[in-house]
Amino acid sequence: MNQMPSPVELTTSLTTQLSAAIMARPVSNDDLTAAALFTLDAVANIVAGRNSVQGRKLLAWQNSMSNGAGHPVDRARLSFLYGSLCHILEVDDLHRASVVHPGCIVVPAVFAMGAGSNGKAALTAILRGFEACCRVGMSVGPEHYKIWHNTATCGPFGSAMAVASLLELDAAACVNALGNAGSQSAGLWQFLDTGAETKHLHAGRGAEAGLVAATLAEHGFTGAPEILEGERGFYRATCPNPDETLLLPADSDPWQLHQTSIKPWPSCRHTHPAIECGLTLHRQLPDGIPIRAVRVFAYQAALDLCDRVEADTAYAGKFSLQHCVATALLEGAVLFENFEAEARGEARDLRSRTTVSVVDQFQSAYPRHWGSRIEVELEDGSMISHEVTDARGDPELPLSHNDMVAKARGLLVHGRHPDPDDLIDCILAMPQSADVPDLSGLMADRQNGTQ
Repeated sequence: MNQMPSPVELTTSLTTQLSAAIMARPVSNDDLTAAALFTLDAVANIVAGRNSVQGRKLLAWQNSMSNGAGHPVDRARLSFLYGSLCHILEVDDLHRASVVHPGCIVVPAVFAMGAGSNGKAALTAILRGFEACCRVGMSVGPEHYKIWHNTATCGPFGSAMAVASLLELDAAACVNALGNAGSQSAGLWQFLDTGAETKHLHAGRGAEAGLVAATLAEHGFTGAPEILEGERGFYRATCPNPDETLLLPADSDPWQLHQTSIKPWPSCRHTHPAIECGLTLHRQLPDGIPIRAVRVFAYQAALDLCDRVEADTAYAGKFSLQHCVATALLEGAVLFENFEAEARGEARDLRSRTTVSVVDQFQSAYPRHWGSRIEVELEDGSMISHEVTDARGDPELPLSHNDMVAKARGLLVHGRHPDPDDLIDCILAMPQSADVPDLSGLMADRQNGTQ
């Protein structure tokens, strides 16, 4: 019987190099402050996600799984619940170059594992978790994203790295954590064809898988060190054109958390550049002249996911360029209520007169920049247009500190948190080592899904 190799001996594997590079990176006060704001955004999404159809289903499920005790029975299940809730409203963060939503994977794992622990250590873990899943996401190549949901497949590397940091695992145990996390990578886009709720499951399982992998590694449970590049590994199985050169950070690179975008509108991030254009054009529309036609120009990935004239459900509307643009033009705002049945009906006519297509200008810039242009043809034959290279909330056009706090407060109010300002203050104090807030008390099942 052949002896299995020890991960400690395989020091040249990509996961060994990745974890070592991440753990060696310095963390500044500015990094911690930024991480606190991104953490606040994710936590607000978790709380707000409870007040939704899917959130109420998840809370009822976890209540049944805990025999009516009203709370998850273990931290792995709690991580799953937090991650699933965080991704429901489609207003969580997005890292463009990797097409990963890191916050809904990493923050749930840290808050499930580290409630009551040192806030500075937790934020450092979150920085490291963002780095791992974004780096893996950048390396998988564009073909991966056509079939696989990068948040689900690359996310477990992030949650594993974050929990490994929180547990202060040694180098060998970190490799074990990443090895076992990578073997749990999964998540397919097929749910889009029917509007199934599977996408929330992707975030929950991604958060849970990494937590399980790291806590097993703490007990010496081994994982494949060459899970990325091995002959039967992640790249070979799921990536027709991986680029390993994007996996490891250079000394001059910023933490990838600083390269992550914050969503101002509750829809797929691929719709946001077009929404930005639509909102600008709404302010330019002349009174009394109807819109004849709308043309949206974008990049291929946006069309692959969001070319959808019909919006039969709120979720379909969030993945419809046509609906989001029509709403922006008609209403001058894109809010939660703009995806409900009445609003979808009001936008139906303009949706039907909205076309979408790919142009090289935006295709060649993707994924480093997500741009769009809209042309609006009016009934008198005149035309107005607007284009953006990046969208509001991108690193090039970041939301201000006050904007992010206001967004979080709005989400917490939507989720009926009993004291939004107290939770905001607790999270923003984490860079000064304030304890990680415990969210588990909010997860009890209620008739309306909230406290």
